[in-house]
Amino acid sequence: MENLYLENSPIAYYIDESANKEWLVFIHAAFVDSRMFEKQFEYFAGKYNLLAIDILGHGNSIHAQKGDSVEKMSEWIDQIFQKHNIQAAHFVGVSLGSVFIQDFANKYGNKVLSLACFGGYDINNFDIAKQKDNSKTQMKMMIKAIFSIKWFAKANKKISAYTNDAQTAFYNLNLNFRKKSFMHLAGLQKLVNKYPTKQRQYKLLVGCGEYDIPAEIEIVNEWAEYENCKKVIFKDAGHCVNMDTPQEFNACLENFFKK
Repeated sequence: MENLYLENSPIAYYIDESANKEWLVFIHAAFVDSRMFEKQFEYFAGKYNLLAIDILGHGNSIHAQKGDSVEKMSEWIDQIFQKHNIQAAHFVGVSLGSVFIQDFANKYGNKVLSLACFGGYDINNFDIAKQKDNSKTQMKMMIKAIFSIKWFAKANKKISAYTNDAQTAFYNLNLNFRKKSFMHLAGLQKLVNKYPTKQRQYKLLVGCGEYDIPAEIEIVNEWAEYENCKKVIFKDAGHCVNMDTPQEFNACLENFFKK
């Protein structure tokens, strides 16, 4: 994967266009970066062209200027598409990443072949009551981060992953998150319930791990029911299912893309 930067923006991205086939776009979870998809890059290399993007304030996307906001993420993704002549792609988002791929689909639906959202929620049909427990947990975590990123990462890994290997990998990535990047996440509320729900012209897959928080499992089940879309609950996995069960995750994605 080649490491590049988008001109006139703070955005870093990683690209492999050697397959000369359809594109896969990966957007990572909060507090880590695109390296959480290493197992996916290894598996899909040569099968698809690959694009992974570090969210503003994460990974190498840290040189923000005045006016830069997560509200611009979809615009920056489209600029990358234009730069590399990407006409359309399959999108994969985990947790926070699922928010941005949905926002992109709201604005550039004709450039979406499919959406796969894991550990997320429908941003066009957001029920704040169902997020109360999750919000309380996040607030407690943020308080820990104020005192120590190591303390924050140690607690966060248990919420974000289930297996020991995945927790260790998440912890090591989380250590690179900078406290001041929390300010960028405040703009997320401006992406929620902004667009009406429309008939999708592309496939949708939603899912999470069986050991994710109960509220997330409930959200995924309800989302799949009213969207009448494909759903998967991964066994032996927590929130970041691609890290906990990479083999099952990769096979699920490949099957979804090909159908």
